[in-house]
Amino acid sequence: MERKPYPNDLTDDEWTIVKPLIPPAKRGGRPRTVDMREVLNAIIYVLKTGCQWDHLPHNFPPKGTIYHYFNTWRKEVPGCG
Repeated sequence: MERKPYPNDLTDDEWTIVKPLIPPAKRGGRPRTVDMREVLNAIIYVLKTGCQWDHLPHNFPPKGTIYHYFNTWRKEVPGCG
């Protein structure tokens, strides 16, 4: 079941621009099953609303998954980690 969009969700045009920048899943591990667009939507939701990770709405992927990607990417961007 698809969720109702939040005002800060990525538009189709924005996702088209951002999607190629998402690192591929690591080889040799478990296949990625999470929707990366939803991961980004959740990260944007936290940053835009100031919501705590524990208070993410339940219709996003698990907060641990979201925080894992956020923290990993934050460390990879120069000057952010």
